[in-house]
Amino acid sequence: MTIKFRTDPYPDNKALNALWAEAWNVPASRDFAPILSKSLAHIGAFAGERLVGFVNVAWDGGIHAFILDTCVSPEFRRRGIASSLVEIATKAARERGAEWLHVDFEPHLAGFYRSLGFGPTGAGLIRLRE
Repeated sequence: MTIKFRTDPYPDNKALNALWAEAWNVPASRDFAPILSKSLAHIGAFAGERLVGFVNVAWDGGIHAFILDTCVSPEFRRRGIASSLVEIATKAARERGAEWLHVDFEPHLAGFYRSLGFGPTGAGLIRLRE
């Protein structure tokens, strides 16, 4: 099946929550509208009308943008969809004025993000809720 990528598709909560449940194995339902309304960009990958991949580009309102929530439905993985999502998101962030694009990731994803041009940085993290 052909995958089509759309910039700022504003998928509905049903579609995003279904993808989240598949990709992250997290069945919790959430309202994405407030998040997407503040994003610099977001990219969706679609198989027909079904949302099968997603990435959000958050930003600080200035020169820094942040890749968040890169995910692909398990049945569509290993086809280059995540790479395409991040590449399209990178282009959108650049075109919309960001000068820096940040991403945090778990150690097992280092090779994936390095292959897309992200270099290592020092960072800190604090958990605010249990």
